[in-house]
Amino acid sequence: MANFAKPSAPRFSVEVYQNEFLAEGARDVHAIVTVTSTGGATATRTAVAPGGAAVVIMVDCSGSMEYPPDKMRGAREATAAAVDTLRDGTAFAVIAGTHVAREVFPRRGLLAIADATTRAQAKEALRGLTSGGGTAIGTWLRLADGLLHGSTAAIRHGILLTDGRNEHEDPAVLRATLDACAGRFTCDARGVGTDWEVKEVTGIASALLGTADIVADPARLSADFTHMMEKVMGKEVADVSLRLWTPVGAEVLYVKQVAPAVQDLTGRRTEASPRAGDYPTGSWGDESREYHVCVRVPGASVGQEMLAARAALVMPGAPGEDPAVLAQGLVRAVWTDDLAASTAINPQVAHYTGQAELAQAIQQGLEARKLGDVGGATAKLGRAVQLASSSGNADTAKLLAKVVDVVDAAAGTVRLKAKVADADEMTLETRSTQTVRVRKS
Repeated sequence: MANFAKPSAPRFSVEVYQNEFLAEGARDVHAIVTVTSTGGATATRTAVAPGGAAVVIMVDCSGSMEYPPDKMRGAREATAAAVDTLRDGTAFAVIAGTHVAREVFPRRGLLAIADATTRAQAKEALRGLTSGGGTAIGTWLRLADGLLHGSTAAIRHGILLTDGRNEHEDPAVLRATLDACAGRFTCDARGVGTDWEVKEVTGIASALLGTADIVADPARLSADFTHMMEKVMGKEVADVSLRLWTPVGAEVLYVKQVAPAVQDLTGRRTEASPRAGDYPTGSWGDESREYHVCVRVPGASVGQEMLAARAALVMPGAPGEDPAVLAQGLVRAVWTDDLAASTAINPQVAHYTGQAELAQAIQQGLEARKLGDVGGATAKLGRAVQLASSSGNADTAKLLAKVVDVVDAAAGTVRLKAKVADADEMTLETRSTQTVRVRKS
């Protein structure tokens, strides 16, 4: 393992967990790549360097936000709390989103710079937020992109709140907007209440490498927005990519972030060189993430070994310079006739394979339930209960218990509940991709 860091920048490290031993002729190599960033920014710092961070908050102000009235009130209070959390020097703006997007503050087509005066002015402007109109989320994102694109900030981030479906915009327009914004800024998305579409909100967060969650009770919005903004204020390095180099004859089958949440990055590869590709990871603070990498290598005979892949964290260099390598690790393949060695499954690989299956089982089970397929829903959600129990994912187990009656968790025996609150079902679906790390022995 090697580490590289620029002075005063966070320090990155890469650790690779795998069983490198393959049976003769076997070709697929699995590894968990753990990336850790330490020594960067923290939310306790009182100011950011000029150009350090830029944040745009997008608040749903459609007509449905007034029913019940506490949604609009909660949104105003939450946005004010997020503004209060901004550190001095952060560039920011607030957008009101309906079937069109309107800049609420600072209303000059530019970003304001956070200090005591601008925070007070922004909170005063929030008092005038009212609800009315439709929902066209793509317009919100396009305005946010325009504001952020004009900033020189290293960290460019959006926070989006909605309470309904994207009914006043063609789905293809939203997809095209997300494609255009991907890589330009990250975005956390939140659904308030229970009248919004889970796949829509999680799709926005996934495309823009952010987080998604439900806030069923508007009274909890302020705490959630404060927490989100604290996370943003802790970011210091942006545009980091996981670069995978493979030798001639080898190919990357997939790359998935598996902690703290499942996120398939396979289709987001951009070619860096004839043998290397980059997978976006977004911005980083003090944190650790884990990635499941699967590489198919040429078959070989017993006794042979090869470097299956080199995993490196890279970020763009200055104009005319090569990307900076922040850390790297190696994925190996060794062919053996030792059956015990070649059939052993690395604990990290096994754990995160199970966590990915858990997320899929929940999503498929809930979909079957919506379609009235009792047998399919029972089987999939039963498997989810079994996986959550065996992996120690207590949070997911609690959410599952609100949707099914658990008869035997270890065996995955469950019964569908006759009545399930919309908030409970949506919470389970929204948080289905959240994972737990390998338990320490």
